[in-house]
Amino acid sequence: MKTQNWLIKQAELNPHRLAVSDGRVSYDFTTLLGKVKVDASHLVNLTLQSRVGLMTKNNLQGYRLALALMSLGKTIVWLNWRLSTQELMLQVDDSALDLVIVDDSLMREDFDHRYQPFTMVLNQPSVKVDLVAEFDFDKVASIMYTSGTTGRPKGVLQTFGNHYASAIASSLNLGLAENEEWLCVTPLFHISGFSILMRGLIYGMTVRLMAHFDPQTVENVLVNEPVTIISAVPYMLKQLLVQRRQSHQTYNKSFRLILLGGGTIDLATLKACQAAQLQVVQCYGMTETCSQVIALSAQDAEKQIGSVGKPLFTTQLKLMPKTNEIAIKTPALTPGYLNYSQKYTAKFKDGWYLTGDVGHLNDAGFLFVEGRKDEMIISGGENIFPQEVEAVLQQVPGVNEVAVVGKSDPVWGQTPVAFVVGDVDTEQVIRFGRQHLAHYKVPKEIHRIKQLPRNASGKLQRFKLQMKLKK
Repeated sequence: MKTQNWLIKQAELNPHRLAVSDGRVSYDFTTLLGKVKVDASHLVNLTLQSRVGLMTKNNLQGYRLALALMSLGKTIVWLNWRLSTQELMLQVDDSALDLVIVDDSLMREDFDHRYQPFTMVLNQPSVKVDLVAEFDFDKVASIMYTSGTTGRPKGVLQTFGNHYASAIASSLNLGLAENEEWLCVTPLFHISGFSILMRGLIYGMTVRLMAHFDPQTVENVLVNEPVTIISAVPYMLKQLLVQRRQSHQTYNKSFRLILLGGGTIDLATLKACQAAQLQVVQCYGMTETCSQVIALSAQDAEKQIGSVGKPLFTTQLKLMPKTNEIAIKTPALTPGYLNYSQKYTAKFKDGWYLTGDVGHLNDAGFLFVEGRKDEMIISGGENIFPQEVEAVLQQVPGVNEVAVVGKSDPVWGQTPVAFVVGDVDTEQVIRFGRQHLAHYKVPKEIHRIKQLPRNASGKLQRFKLQMKLKK
């Protein structure tokens, strides 16, 4: 299936509708199309390769270059600028890039000739170029490396069809406001950010870009600008609630919901949101599905606390027999991993994609994610999921954040160990755990830590905590 280039289509349908803004400069769809054509005219002769790396912060120029690459028929390889040069090199080599376009502020002395700053690219001679008229649903629009929460990242292939299916499923779940404006503060190199860009093109919606998350700055935008939706992860939401309690500000009258990924929220946080009249839609998704495939409505959140919800309209869900591994079918699912076809094939069982997460369904059909299959701690033959223990210990007064990992033990095989952020008595944490958990689930050690290691999307990187235990 083919569809008209979404940018060109929106410029025809909604020429004067606001497409994107960074709070200082704004483009309607007609202006954005003109800017993208100019950028494409500088890009077109820089490489013959079908894939081009892009490393940018959340800014208008990076946004424009992403659209220019797609409109030249190129596949964007999104690169996480927070990685070390060595980590980036692995991904650049894995995707066989001969050109990586880099935000000037992100250039490094140890980058080789393949990395070219925006200014150099945009100073290239301008060449007459025609943007691709159509997007093929089977063509790979983007490659995004998995977050690497458990090890070496893999390049996830994301087609135009995947992005379209994800956007439609999201709209059927969340609805669309007449003047929808989505605040994008999550990084564009992560699916939570790039999916907003793609929805902007598909819906004809305004995307409000922000360079990074700062609770006071975000609050100012939500109060003073007509933003209707923001994507966030739990730690962002908690910081926004703290900021709101301090400022006593109320968000603009058009604001309607927070789309929360990367984990569920506890009852206290949910109650705080309700008291502030903030609707929170919790969701479950992954890079492989171009964002959420399961969601929990604000109306169901309190009765189904801890759940990620029910499958979206285009998602099918089942739990695998014996293992309870979560398996799905969705048109938003990636067609594969770059250079790892066997690993992709191994993720299927009888036509179902195995997510690697273990969960259960309650009698009402709501999904509860217990944890990653490969993060499960086996202690004395008993299975322990870190998230279950964390949910309990999070209730200890003074605990701001907590993460649980397994530590090798000569007797039990593994024992749970907790890393805690906050001003708390470690013995109190253990006592609380013994009151609310089976004895074998209670962490045998409590380590106080200033902050938990997270990737760019806010997801916990447990493997880094396990590395601390081995030192």
